[in-house]
Amino acid sequence: MTFQVGDKVIYPNHGLGIVTRIEDKTILGTTCGFYHLRIVANETTVLVPVSNVDGVGLRRAISDDEVDGLFGLLGDGKIDNHQNWKGRFKDNSDKMRSGSIYDVADVLKSLTFLAKSKSLSFREKRMLDRAKFLIISEVSEVMREAAPAVEARVDRALEHCFTTKSRAATTVAAGSLPRKVAAKAAPAPRAAAPAVTTRRAARV
Repeated sequence: MTFQVGDKVIYPNHGLGIVTRIEDKTILGTTCGFYHLRIVANETTVLVPVSNVDGVGLRRAISDDEVDGLFGLLGDGKIDNHQNWKGRFKDNSDKMRSGSIYDVADVLKSLTFLAKSKSLSFREKRMLDRAKFLIISEVSEVMREAAPAVEARVDRALEHCFTTKSRAATTVAAGSLPRKVAAKAAPAPRAAAPAVTTRRAARV
């Protein structure tokens, strides 16, 4: 994947950047190209080797059309639920490094949901804040909307996600309960009346 000056790109865990320059540099006798990225969040400059774009996960910012898909994912009610802290943290860390905004959305959903039931560790709380920031900043730039408005939309999508998950769980639980059918006792059959034989007195 190649970029041009002025392209908006996403550098994993750093957020939105803009390609300001492309130049060749000679380092230890080897000449290679570098992208100069201005990271929008803190106005720092990062140099990324052209040959290592795929390795670091550099990608273009999502399009306007992809924003709707992103919010659909945020509100779909599907949440990864890892009980083991180490496994959960490793999986989420890998997703944050992937560069995919959809992976970051998964992290945001799972950690926000987890935070509703327990206190997050410092590292997970920081990861949660980072995931939310990365999504808000990218969507804000793509849609040209103020960050607070985008954050409110993200929060609404997350609430819809949790409501959908809760309803699905309730439905599953209800379906697993045995049905109690009130059996009506059938009326006992009535005993047949004994036959009565009447003898008429014979006339003499």
